[in-house]
Amino acid sequence: MSDLQIDAMIPELSDEAPEAAARAEELGFDAVWTPETAHDAMLPHPLVAEHTDDIDMGTRITLAFTRSPMVLAYNAWDLQRYSEGRFTLGMGTQVKGHNERRFSVEWKSPGPRLREVVESLRHIWDVFAGRRERPEYDGEFYSFSLMTETFDPGPLDVPDPGIHIAGVNEYNIRLSGELCDGLCMHVFNTPEYAADVIAPLVEEGADRGGRSLEDVALSASPFVVTGENDEEREQSRAEARRQIAFYGSTRTYHDVLEHHGWTEVGQELHELSKDQRWDEMTDLVTDEMLAAFAIEAPPDELLAEAKKVYGDVADRIVLPLDHGGAFMRS
Repeated sequence: MSDLQIDAMIPELSDEAPEAAARAEELGFDAVWTPETAHDAMLPHPLVAEHTDDIDMGTRITLAFTRSPMVLAYNAWDLQRYSEGRFTLGMGTQVKGHNERRFSVEWKSPGPRLREVVESLRHIWDVFAGRRERPEYDGEFYSFSLMTETFDPGPLDVPDPGIHIAGVNEYNIRLSGELCDGLCMHVFNTPEYAADVIAPLVEEGADRGGRSLEDVALSASPFVVTGENDEEREQSRAEARRQIAFYGSTRTYHDVLEHHGWTEVGQELHELSKDQRWDEMTDLVTDEMLAAFAIEAPPDELLAEAKKVYGDVADRIVLPLDHGGAFMRS
């Protein structure tokens, strides 16, 4: 692994993101990322670019199936132009329920469909850049065959935007290695699982694409337990336990628990969640589990602990911007 890059998540609200991004740049973070929850992940980035000079930026993640790849291609291309080469498009599939019931988007073969999103983005960007005369992409889910001069934004003076994808299942993790510039690892993850399971799958995908593991940035976003005093750290610890219990109750993420021998805990969490017995769930998250999933240290020691825990596993790690980024100054 290369030197660990230290990133920060910033609010996706456009009126908060620029100040947060400028602060992150001042503190020495390498990149800022916006999530897509209650707001559009891409919308803040023109302002982020305007209020910063050098820090990289991107989405972590925006939804892949709720926009046409052509729309994604235009948005990312424009943001790459405006930021002078600092933008990365991070995408994820979300889950079936949100696609179908929140966005009214068909859910079918999400892995192969995500592959086509990535392929068609590269194809469209080849047209924009003049490397291809016209679009000729014809897949199972997407087809692109028209681009006239009026609608062609033309080439960039900087490289194409990077593409990262989020991956939990084996197909998407391999896909990141085969076609993408990075993998956004899920927060419900451990360094051991990343090293034993995720990295080998990314490498398998990279081999298929004639690439190497070094071509793909593995980005970690672990739970963090920190605070200026014992009370804050205990509150942070309790919140981490709550989140671990929440994710651990979802069968989609049980591979991580099974890898550590916590299969029964996952089953118990799932049963409790069905009865909405949320308060009881955190009691099942042991100190051993908390230590496996979370990085814990006072703010001024957090950076050193992150490098110790993830330095040989990840290329990038997302750490909190709050607490004044004290660890970045230490």
